[in-house]
Order: sequence, then structure tokens, then C-alpha cells
Amino acid sequence: MALHTLTYVQKIPVAIDDAWSFFSSPRNLARITPPEMMFRITGGSASGEIFPGMIICYTLYPFMMLPVRWETEITEARKPFYFEDRQKSGPYEQWQHRHMFREIRGGVEMTDQLQYCLPMDFFGELVNTLIVSRRIEEVFDYRRKKIVEILGAF
Repeated sequence: MALHTLTYVQKIPVAIDDAWSFFSSPRNLARITPPEMMFRITGGSASGEIFPGMIICYTLYPFMMLPVRWETEITEARKPFYFEDRQKSGPYEQWQHRHMFREIRGGVEMTDQLQYCLPMDFFGELVNTLIVSRRIEEVFDYRRKKIVEILGAF
């Protein structure tokens, strides 16, 4: 079971409180997720701003129209600097996503740090190499572009 770490950094021309407001609202996740994934919140306490202990349940179709049910928990939140979600149930053996915000001249530097591993040892690593790692890259590339559309280019 290999642990994979990915880091994505994007500069956004907004105040840190505005970045926090946008990214800490679970409802905005659908706006920055590729539409073909049909992301939909299905339950939990996903209204309002995030807080430690918040549960978010959703369904999405990341590959070949196969539905995936996923439940995450906000494990940490320190407004307006960072929050972290972890998978409670879903497709990964482990999933942890930390969202960090840092004020810079002219806006905010946002860093997404993912740590994940797939189940099934060798087979999971093969699936990661062939499908999952590429799909994660596609999702974050889409997010980068949508964030520019919604919040502006730095």
C-alpha cells in the first residue's frame, strides 16, 4: 500500500477571507468539479461553512459512468488559513486533503496537498498508474481553470 502525495499551488487575486468563504463552502465543490463527473452532495451536514466534525456525503462518476459514493469528514479547520478533509468511506484505502491559504501581495496563494493510497496492493498500484493518478491530474487542471473563471487570474 503506497502512499501518494500530490501538491497543487495556485495564486488567486482575492482577499484571504474571500478565498476562505468560497472554498470552505461544500456547495462550491460542484462548481469546480468537471461536469462529466456529475458531482452531487447527497447528505451529511454540508450546508454553511465547514467546521471540524462536519460530514459530507456525495456521489460522483469519476470513470466510465461508474458511481462512487464517498463520505468525508472535516478533521481540522483554522479560519482563514487551512482546513482538512479525510475520507470516512469511499474508494480509497486512505484519503487526506489539506487546503491551505496564505496571503501574498495581490491575493492569496492556495495550496492543495493530497495524500492517498488505494486498496489491493499491487492491483491498486496498477489502477493508480493507469487511471487514478491521471484522473486526479485532470480534476485539478479543471479546478485551476474554473477558479480563474470564477475568482480571476493572478
